[in-house]
Amino acid sequence: MKPAPPVTRNTRRTLRHNCPPGGVRSTCFAPRNLWTRSLRAVIDVILPVLDEAQAIPGVLAAMPSGFAALVVDNGSRDGSAEVAARHGARVVREPARGFGAACFAGLQAARSELVCFMDCDGSLDPRELPRVLAPVVDGTADLCLGARAPLPGAWPWHARLANRALAVELRRRCRVPLTDLGPMRAVRREALLRLQLGDRGFGWPLEMVLKAAAAQWVIREVSVTYRPRAAGRSKVSGSAIGTLRAVRDMSALLG
Repeated sequence: MKPAPPVTRNTRRTLRHNCPPGGVRSTCFAPRNLWTRSLRAVIDVILPVLDEAQAIPGVLAAMPSGFAALVVDNGSRDGSAEVAARHGARVVREPARGFGAACFAGLQAARSELVCFMDCDGSLDPRELPRVLAPVVDGTADLCLGARAPLPGAWPWHARLANRALAVELRRRCRVPLTDLGPMRAVRREALLRLQLGDRGFGWPLEMVLKAAAAQWVIREVSVTYRPRAAGRSKVSGSAIGTLRAVRDMSALLG
């Protein structure tokens, strides 16, 4: 794994991770005025979508001030793209199927210096985005994840068990203090592009953390509420088969 070039920050801070392969000691820096400019900028929120038409209106209505929805339609058949456009979102289409393909298309289409990612099924509350973004804005993290605090019925046992196993393996391999591979995230756009993530399936979230750790990024998590989906069934946690497919994609990255 080839580490990404270091990011420049005024206040030097070095954090060692033991994450093979290619994990080398580096220092992350970024101009402090980047963070103050970003506080006044509109932040693109990348929302990968596949047949989420029923949940989209509620998600977009809850988007906080200063955040702009960027919906990436990944081949929906229920009119998700049209629903998103009617409710004010900027919409791009990614015909190549795959969660990672949709996330990457959104990353390329984003215009803000800082970007957020989150699911668009109603399980996450967009009003919690500022809390996830804050450590990246103030420079105490290069990547921040929302660790899910589930409400009753939100997280099936098979999905929670698989996620817990992945988090344990990340802590063991990379010494990254994560308890959840959460889908709500905040990061600098250009820095993430430089990581050159290659997975276009369910392995995208894990590859992001692995490559960030190998590049010596500071990775943090904050707690966010995890609710039952507003509509439909999750492609991952909605069935044991979906969870197994996600584990297959992620296991390939872990080698």
